[in-house]
Amino acid sequence: MIDIDGVTCRYNGDTDDADAVVAVDDVTLSVLDDEYLVVAGANGSGKTTLVRTFNGLVTPESGTVAVNGTAVSDDLVAARTAVGMVFQDPRDQLVAATVGADVAFGPENLGLSHAEIDRRVVDALAAVNMTGREDDRIGSLSGGERERVAIAGALAMEPDHLVLDEPFTGLDEPARRSVTDRLRALRAAGTSVIVVTHDLRDVLGLADRVVGMADGRVAVDTAPEAAVAELPGLDVRVPESFDDRPANTTDTVTDS
Repeated sequence: MIDIDGVTCRYNGDTDDADAVVAVDDVTLSVLDDEYLVVAGANGSGKTTLVRTFNGLVTPESGTVAVNGTAVSDDLVAARTAVGMVFQDPRDQLVAATVGADVAFGPENLGLSHAEIDRRVVDALAAVNMTGREDDRIGSLSGGERERVAIAGALAMEPDHLVLDEPFTGLDEPARRSVTDRLRALRAAGTSVIVVTHDLRDVLGLADRVVGMADGRVAVDTAPEAAVAELPGLDVRVPESFDDRPANTTDTVTDS
């Protein structure tokens, strides 16, 4: 479980600085184990800053964040092991020259055995339909393939919670279906999935709960059916009705 209690984050100053920008304003929230949570909001609503507190990429000015019962500030390594993060732009997290080396980077930093690292790389690449492509150069990949490698890198850490920031940006339809199918499988296997987005059309049918952010605060916290009516006022794109959400699919997809 991820517990957020009274979290406030500011940029460009502190509490007494008139120029400080409040990105997250006194947010209290919990993410349950094996929950599929969508955090929605317009650009600048605070949603990305909020989820980056989950594994210590952003340190709150006040309030606490705990992962699986341990405060992030007390054990940063445990938090980053338990919470996998996929950034909006995969270039922000791809660190190696080849696919296999990039996916192995996180497990290597955990000090795992070579056999265990190899197993995790193989399993993670299979999960994103990139089996056998360990030697492919990152620079030769399409945007959709890079997104999938970034997801594989997070999966190789075998996190309890997976956070994805706008994971469908720049993906074509086959790649979107591939990512959607994998997120569904992860949630079914017990991993909590947190998707950050301004567009609910790809995720509403999978969500257990939708949290809408505005001006750094939680403005909506509701079931997906109710979110259809409540979120358009927050500049969030939703299907015209809950019945218009994307249907579940297990279609075989090609690399993109």
